[in-house]
Amino acid sequence: MVGQEIIAHGSHLPLPLMVLLLGGITMLLIGLLNERIKIPWLREAWMVIVATAALGSVYLLHQQLKTVPSKIIVLVLWGQSPPLGGCFEIDTLSIFMSGSITFLVFLVALYSINYMEKESRLTEFYTLVTFMAAGMTGIVMAGDFFTLFIFWELMSLSSYVLVAFLKESWGPIEAGFKYLLMSATAGAFLLLSMSFLYGMTGTLNFAQLAASLRGVPISPWLIVLFSALIIGFGVKSAIVPLHTWLPDAHPEAPSPISALLSGIVIETGLYAMTRVLFTIFEPSFFKLAIALLAVLTMTLANVMALLQNDIKRLLAYSSIAQIGYMLVGLAAGTAYGVMGLFLHILNHSLMKGMAFLSSGSIAHEAKTRDIRNLRGVGRMMPITSLTLFIALLGLGGVPGTNGFISKFILFNSAIGSGMTWLAVAGVLNSALSMAYYLRVMKTLIGSPDEGFKVNEVAPLMVAVTLVMAGLIVVLGLWPAPAISFATKASETLVNGLNTYIRAVLG
Repeated sequence: MVGQEIIAHGSHLPLPLMVLLLGGITMLLIGLLNERIKIPWLREAWMVIVATAALGSVYLLHQQLKTVPSKIIVLVLWGQSPPLGGCFEIDTLSIFMSGSITFLVFLVALYSINYMEKESRLTEFYTLVTFMAAGMTGIVMAGDFFTLFIFWELMSLSSYVLVAFLKESWGPIEAGFKYLLMSATAGAFLLLSMSFLYGMTGTLNFAQLAASLRGVPISPWLIVLFSALIIGFGVKSAIVPLHTWLPDAHPEAPSPISALLSGIVIETGLYAMTRVLFTIFEPSFFKLAIALLAVLTMTLANVMALLQNDIKRLLAYSSIAQIGYMLVGLAAGTAYGVMGLFLHILNHSLMKGMAFLSSGSIAHEAKTRDIRNLRGVGRMMPITSLTLFIALLGLGGVPGTNGFISKFILFNSAIGSGMTWLAVAGVLNSALSMAYYLRVMKTLIGSPDEGFKVNEVAPLMVAVTLVMAGLIVVLGLWPAPAISFATKASETLVNGLNTYIRAVLG
């Protein structure tokens, strides 16, 4: 049978997840050792090693996946086969997402060496970052809702503390507590949806759910289930009107954490929602609702971003708007639209990750996040400002950047699905976003106030942002490899459902 050929039995975890979990536990031991024997950069070096090993293990898993005829690997937990037991399901989409996660974590780990060097509690910081990455990796490889929820909570608990990490002032504590309350409420809705699913089908395994529910007639219970899922996943994904935690959390968190939160954490929430919706429902069921949420999300976020003077708060609203663009691909309901969604997740992780890192460097040196007080910084920090400009142009969808490619695919997918109005709304909102991006760029290259002086940041911080800027341009001019990878990932989800069911259930 097909399932017997490709299922890997045993009570072991996927290699990238194992690396991150062991790396986080070991970080605690290294922190204790460093308190007794002061070794410079020990924790920082271990964080980079763990991130590198996680990225390398994703590559090894991808190579192993190529040898499997169905391109799906199922790891069974505790010796109990699905659908009764928990499992990890690894396909091209899982590899695509875990690669995006570990690559951004690797870059943030390098950047944090200099950015966080004057902070205390670094053992706690790096441990939480590692566990947050482990949570995201577990989510994208989960083969059932219960396993997904466990790692969802690991990701969430780590991110709550990281938002409030700079607890010397009240702002981070308030933002972290607001994030905690809203996410805990969303978690309750996820538990509610899991209860509905188990009551309807007797299982939480995604393959069994697809075999049982997909294509059944619409009923009031399915509508209630859909609503609970949208609320549960929508808070973490910052979909309007469930977004209110994000503009408070991202500015108050340390810039490396802002880069991770905005660059990949909220997209992991969007991945989970996309995976579950396509598993349980036909696209025709949710297309219109998601399209309306997309327009509401991108429009409100762009309008609010125009009103901001805090550069990190402006970028936070920009992240919400970008989620609105990604929802366009989900609303299209086609493999092409989902390909655009996941391609934009990859591109956005680079663009918004670098935007927060570059703006964090500027705020770190200028000691302010107020855009009005950053006049002339671009002349004093030319390289960092250049990388920020490239990120902003990419976020605005300017040709020559990777943001243009994925936005073009997203809006084109809406037209192909008969929703030209959604594509028009996306194009207009993308044009509107350039108003606040250009405002930031104009301020930074203006004439500085008399006596105002800042210096370029440490070479390693500059190097990280330069690498990300280079990738934004390269993927804008030569997008074929990323498009090919994203296409295979989307085909796995949208058109490979029968293969998926056979792989997991045999």
